[in-house]
Amino acid sequence: MLKIFLALLTTIIISQSPTPPPPTLPDIETNLPLENINLPDGFQIHIYAQNIVGARSMTLADDGTLFVGTRQTGLVYALRDVDNDNYAETIHVLAQGLTQPNGVAYHDGALYVADIRRILRYDEVLTAVDQHTQPQSQIVFDGFLPDVHHGWKYLRIGPDGMLYAPQGAPCNVCNASDNYAYISRMNLDGSGFEIIATGIRNTVGFDWHPETEDLWFTDNGRDSMGDHLP
Repeated sequence: MLKIFLALLTTIIISQSPTPPPPTLPDIETNLPLENINLPDGFQIHIYAQNIVGARSMTLADDGTLFVGTRQTGLVYALRDVDNDNYAETIHVLAQGLTQPNGVAYHDGALYVADIRRILRYDEVLTAVDQHTQPQSQIVFDGFLPDVHHGWKYLRIGPDGMLYAPQGAPCNVCNASDNYAYISRMNLDGSGFEIIATGIRNTVGFDWHPETEDLWFTDNGRDSMGDHLP
């Protein structure tokens, strides 16, 4: 259901209490039936930003700036709630012309963006947002394969301070070579690349247990099995 909402070009924030009441939104028409979402006790949901075309992955900066990666549009957005009303009034296109820049990760003043083949770094990115400019990128890593099928990357910085990114299988169902279907990690400068998990068809999200630091990830199964099987 959440994937459907993201496809409707809206960024949604789910937060855990205690939180302020949902904001009074600007007079922008929306058809999202948020009232039909069943949330656990202590959670609430409201629209945080709209017209974020192709929104896929998000990461927060220290000052609350929300960076959003996309797949089909080739854009990376920076969103800001400038008057602290829980709604992002400022939408800035930070980068454009990339190939499915799905993965975004913020660390120490820099934004890391993963597209199909590369991981890019945008230094002093908050200054660029302040000045409404598009900063120059530095190539951190340029060794992923160019396959678009499951080639979009999810990107995180792990508790070990390393960059984690996957390379999906280039197919729906196939026996992919060792160059596909894995999760990798590398140092922040792109050195020390290594594959840490294999046999992963298409992960679109992972995180670490806060105490054990075990890595947990999703893995999307095959398509075209109908609407009644996982």
